[in-house]
Amino acid sequence: MTQQPSAQALVPFVSVENMMRLVHQIGLERILIDLTDAIEEDFLRWDCFDKTPRVASHSDIGVIELMPTSDGLRYGFKYVNGHPKNTREGLQTVTAFGMLAEVATGYPLLLSEMTLLTALRTAATSAMATRHLAPGDATVMAMIGNGAQSEFQALALKAVNGIREVRLYDIDPEATRKCAANLAGSGLKVVPCSSPQEAIEGAQVITTCTADKQYATILTDNMVGAGVHINAIGGDCPGKTELHRDILHRAEIFVEYTPQTRIEGEIQQVAPDHPVTELCQVIAGKAQGRRDARQITLFDGVGFAIEDFSALRKIHDYVQDGKFCQNLDMIADPDNPRDLFGMLMRSK
Repeated sequence: MTQQPSAQALVPFVSVENMMRLVHQIGLERILIDLTDAIEEDFLRWDCFDKTPRVASHSDIGVIELMPTSDGLRYGFKYVNGHPKNTREGLQTVTAFGMLAEVATGYPLLLSEMTLLTALRTAATSAMATRHLAPGDATVMAMIGNGAQSEFQALALKAVNGIREVRLYDIDPEATRKCAANLAGSGLKVVPCSSPQEAIEGAQVITTCTADKQYATILTDNMVGAGVHINAIGGDCPGKTELHRDILHRAEIFVEYTPQTRIEGEIQQVAPDHPVTELCQVIAGKAQGRRDARQITLFDGVGFAIEDFSALRKIHDYVQDGKFCQNLDMIADPDNPRDLFGMLMRSK
């Protein structure tokens, strides 16, 4: 007789369908606010976490990565890829899934899609950085790169930071039309622009999010005036950047985890000892963020495993009532833990 799985063998799984249902039930902007707060809570306990640069397997056409961390009680990891060519083939540039587990037993607590969740947590991380680094009266943002991440970024900064106008630019006009259409009715004033310079005009916050895996100059030094905050989130692997090097020398630079950002971020363009400040230090009040109205602040965001841990932790909280997940029979759980073979034979 086949042994029925016990409760311990069943792992809650949040599918893409259920993630979409969850977002609509709670509300997109509410989730972005909740994720921003959850990430900030974990940045405040930064020292509790294992920290390591992500484990990356690079090829000429993309990258596949594992992003692990643990706070000693729970362990989380994300599998994620980045393949810029995919959009030409009708595929996503980024896909991801992740798991949260209990350290005490090693048993999984949650398995989740993370393609949507990565977009949400990346936007929430930008909103967290903007909260601590941008001018306090910022209401206008420029969104350079209008691909899959752009709407999430704009809505996170609206919900968390009070942005009221977003100015859009992409080298592909169709991407800008897509983004503008998706943001219609969001409460944001949406201004499609024909050049990066036009998009940046009047913006106190500039977000760059482009996909090409190459050294690129999306922003030149002469585009960036005093007093702005930049979220540079498109560069996330060796050989991929978006900002001219001179901007880095004018800006105060804030990062997630310095050893990883040195490898993957905008700061791979400058000397290995170029000064940076980890954002967790600003959030904890141990370092200064924005000092004055003319300072240029730069969040060199490459994405770090603690942010994914925070997102999985929050999703785990959301699905406790079982409405937005399904149970997967993932863990072999014999009556006698030492008789795995017997369980297999009795299943004939």
